[in-house]
Amino acid sequence: MAIRLSLFKKELLSIRDREYPKMVGNQQQLSIAIQAALDGDWEKSHQIAQDLTDSSANWLHAVLHKIEGDKFNSQYWYAKTNYKKFEDFSDANAELNAIKESLIDGA
Repeated sequence: MAIRLSLFKKELLSIRDREYPKMVGNQQQLSIAIQAALDGDWEKSHQIAQDLTDSSANWLHAVLHKIEGDKFNSQYWYAKTNYKKFEDFSDANAELNAIKESLIDGA
């Protein structure tokens, strides 16, 4: 019985960890991802960005691959944004802050 309860608890925690980001909402998740990227936590930011599909998430995803140095993949994600381009920003931090501002402005 204790083993089954332990497995059940483990499964519940797994579901919570998978589903919680969806419950919080894209904007909040994007804010977390942007801050993670600004703090240098590329993995955390990328994990969040790849689970979201709106234009702002695609823009963030593009910037993350720009930071990574993967121009081809970055341009793929820029193509999924609302007219953003790889060349629009030379400074990734400035671009991350522009994404953050666009969330605040509702753009």
